[in-house]
Order: sequence, then structure tokens, then C-alpha cells
Amino acid sequence: MTIFYNKSKNLTKRILLRRSQTPQETILWGKIRDNQLGFKIKRQYSVGPYVLDFYCSSKKLAIEIDGSQHIKEKEYDIERSEYLSIFGIKVIRFWNNEVNVNIEGVILKIVNELNSPSPY
Repeated sequence: MTIFYNKSKNLTKRILLRRSQTPQETILWGKIRDNQLGFKIKRQYSVGPYVLDFYCSSKKLAIEIDGSQHIKEKEYDIERSEYLSIFGIKVIRFWNNEVNVNIEGVILKIVNELNSPSPY
């Protein structure tokens, strides 16, 4: 059986990403960790070749915080989201600036996704 989730070969990458998270990831993590939203959310969780910023396995929801580099990486992000959808994972994205200026709105959108019925 092939393992697609949190492969050990991605462990070092996940650890490095946790240690070097962006300020926006730190801000959001402080608001969603420890079941604060009523759901277990993990950070730097891998699915196949991709490492997700945040992931709620019970709702199959990936939460991504995007910086300016994603403006040039639209195709990559589309491919990544399509790959994740094979596993029934929905991806929601927020820009760094959204986290900086409207963290309450970001949290509200996440809560709405977590509380909506799963399509799978």
C-alpha cells in the first residue's frame, strides 16, 4: 500500500518549514492551534509531494497562506490543488496581507469552511 500522507521522506522539509514559518503563518497558527476552532488542525502536513501550510484531516481542508511569489506560480498552485482534490482535499488560500490586516475575516472564512458539510 502506498503512503500519501506525511511521508517520512518529507519529514526534514516539514521540520524546516515549521522552524522558518512566515510571520503570517505564526499569526494564523496562534489562532487555530490546540482545537481553538473546534477541529484539530496540523501545520506543515504533507500529502504526496506537497507540504500544506495547515491541514484539518477530519474536514479534508488545506489552508494556505500565500506571499507575492504565488503571483508567478499560479499554474503550480492550480496543479497542486487539482492533485489534492484527488484525495478529496479542498484548498482555501489567503494572501499574507489578508492575515496582516483582517485576521478576524480570515478566521471567519476558515470557521465557515470547517462548519460546512463535507462534499465527500
